[in-house]
Amino acid sequence: MKPKKKDIRSLTKEQLRKFFVENGDKAFRGNQVFEWLWSKSLHTFEAMTNISKDTREMLEENFVINHIEVDSMQRSKDGTIKNGIRLHDGFIVESVLIPTEKRTTACVSSQVGCSLDCRFCATSRLKRMRNLNPDEIYDQVVAIDKQSKLYHNRKLSNIVFMGMGEPLMNYNNVIKSIDKITSPEGLGMSSKRITVSTSGVPKIIKKMADDEVKFNLAVSLHSAIDSVRTSIMPFNETFPLKDLGDSLVYWFEKTQRVVTYEYIVWDGINDKKEDIKALINFCKLIPCKVNLIEYNPIDDGEFQQANSRVIDNYISNLEMHDIVVNVRRSRGKDIDAACGQLANKS
Repeated sequence: MKPKKKDIRSLTKEQLRKFFVENGDKAFRGNQVFEWLWSKSLHTFEAMTNISKDTREMLEENFVINHIEVDSMQRSKDGTIKNGIRLHDGFIVESVLIPTEKRTTACVSSQVGCSLDCRFCATSRLKRMRNLNPDEIYDQVVAIDKQSKLYHNRKLSNIVFMGMGEPLMNYNNVIKSIDKITSPEGLGMSSKRITVSTSGVPKIIKKMADDEVKFNLAVSLHSAIDSVRTSIMPFNETFPLKDLGDSLVYWFEKTQRVVTYEYIVWDGINDKKEDIKALINFCKLIPCKVNLIEYNPIDDGEFQQANSRVIDNYISNLEMHDIVVNVRRSRGKDIDAACGQLANKS
């Protein structure tokens, strides 16, 4: 049986250069192929026009390019686009293009399914089947950048790791993908325009600080009371708020960068005065801002958005304590593309 071909994008530039030298060619050929694969995002060897036919055939014999395909695309009336992304092994994840007047944002997935068990999120109902590779994350950004240019006449401005999966449970691949996205040899995007959103894995938050990452950090908080948070996000029992808070203090000491707390207010769950007070106290740990997010139901009706009076109460109390607060209206709800709704219904 023939050995399985290696995905060429799993090689570094140095490994590619070495491959060509070992096969009787010049090292710079590796640079050429690397450029085709990353900054030009080519998915076939045949299209590498500055390389001889024999060399392309040799690449074909030894390697594959396991690229993604946009399997389905839905467009919302507000301009949001949801993609069903087919991976090389047949799994499908979802990614979203979110346009506003000033920017277009790519919301990308990092896992097939999810490692965590948040009860209000559709993705968590899919068991984690595997992590995405760095190139599969990169390809989502490339595909959305093309859509941004096609449908909104401008290139992609921001990236959020808020699609399917818990990014910090696929940390190494997420970091590698961001390295490629921000590299001049990749897409050359600024780290300041990238946000990684986590439900809170304290050990990895500390590792990110030690690794001196340059992107932004957002935390899906939703409650600053352990018993409430555990009832809606059961993994909180393993990663309680004390540990999360300690890791965020460590993050700020190391990076001096403000953290964003993503926070949904539900009727009868976290809509009381003590919930607001607990959030204010948690916010005092480090400089931060709070995004109050509109809830997007996932069919069973167990979770319901709190009424506007409660939201106003949160806003006035947070502002009274000089905490920056924004209300985020969801986009793409009519195509199940909003926050918490990505579930591969197809």
